[in-house]
Amino acid sequence: MEEHDILRVISGTARGHKLKTIKGNNTRPTSDRVKESLFSIIAGIIPNSNVLDLYAGTGSIGIEALSRGARLAYFVDKSRGCYALIKDNLENTKLVDRGYVVLADVFSALNRLGRDGNRFDIIFVDPPYGQGLIEETLKYIENNDIIGSRGIIIAEHDINDNIPAIIGGLKRYRQQKYGDTVMSFFKA
Repeated sequence: MEEHDILRVISGTARGHKLKTIKGNNTRPTSDRVKESLFSIIAGIIPNSNVLDLYAGTGSIGIEALSRGARLAYFVDKSRGCYALIKDNLENTKLVDRGYVVLADVFSALNRLGRDGNRFDIIFVDPPYGQGLIEETLKYIENNDIIGSRGIIIAEHDINDNIPAIIGGLKRYRQQKYGDTVMSFFKA
């Protein structure tokens, strides 16, 4: 593992705690500006929610949700380095008792989570840019029936990605742009 950059938890019980991230192009943590805007949009549904952070990287989105009162968060990433990093970040923020880190390919994890009857109120999808994974991931989410009755999915992607407004039974109801980054919000 290489040296780490530092991110921070913006608000809540772990406010100000530093989060480690791996240097390099393999992870692309959500910027504080985008994260702050995202959490102001979803603030009303965070308390006591079940959160799923897919392609979790550093875990900063799920950790921010836990810090702001989410009941639990699952973090899924296939990288052993990210797995260890998320575990460290959960320990350092003292949120480890409500965070579950899954070392697996996102699609395998979605199958298992669905089979086990898990339901999530907030699902954050932030795959590597330019690989066309958002549409496929959203289809897997829907097919595995893991969205809670009033659940939302937030997909972070590049402004040049052409993400359909309707994917299966999921409909985009909001889009926020931040420079080259876009957050697309979907509901069933």
